[in-house]
Amino acid sequence: MSLLQTVEPQRLYRQIAAQLRTLISAGELAVGSRLPAERDLAKQLGVSRPSVREALIALEVEGWVEVRTGSGVYVLDRSSPASRVAARQPQIPADEWGPLELIRARRVVEGETAALAASEARPGHIAAMTQALARMQLDADQDVLPLEGDRDFHTAIVESCGNVVLIETVQRFWDSRRGPLFERLTGYFETLDSWRAAIAEHDAILLAIRSRDPAAARLAMHQHMDNSHTRFSVSWRQAQKPR
Repeated sequence: MSLLQTVEPQRLYRQIAAQLRTLISAGELAVGSRLPAERDLAKQLGVSRPSVREALIALEVEGWVEVRTGSGVYVLDRSSPASRVAARQPQIPADEWGPLELIRARRVVEGETAALAASEARPGHIAAMTQALARMQLDADQDVLPLEGDRDFHTAIVESCGNVVLIETVQRFWDSRRGPLFERLTGYFETLDSWRAAIAEHDAILLAIRSRDPAAARLAMHQHMDNSHTRFSVSWRQAQKPR
């Protein structure tokens, strides 16, 4: 692994993936071999573990590696059926954001939109948030992942701010969740149990907004984003098979 080089902090996951792809192509990482642990790769590359995780997910989407839950990440034979199937899938756009980096950006922006909502939201906005949260709970009770209710909840918050730039920014955040990286990551780490925890976090956000407490609303949103980041960062041993 001495060929690994420190990378610059710009689209880190793509740079990390490119280095690992080169090592695989050169035979430095043999077909069937298990890659070093995320923490070891992060140390050698001089980057964070979340950036390494995003790179590994990118390589899996492209058919270079296979994530085996409970075991690790293994180099695939590029002539294998799994790799051939992946090669026929839409490739990751060059400008796609890393999912974990996206959550950190959302923490900054949506912490402030929640605080603004606590000051600016009108009864109709709060009613929309309440309805969205009820839809999330109903979906979870029916064993359905409450994705639409989640989007509606965060949209109602930002719409209460009355700022089109903020609205379009948050909408782009949500559109990015449809990318192949985010979809693969959520396939491993989003479960009904994790969503039930998230629903309770949304309830705390709504309570703070309804109480007209900007500081509490900001804190509740920050805690929600921090918890989301943690849920996507647990070890592969705790992950489930992709849906």
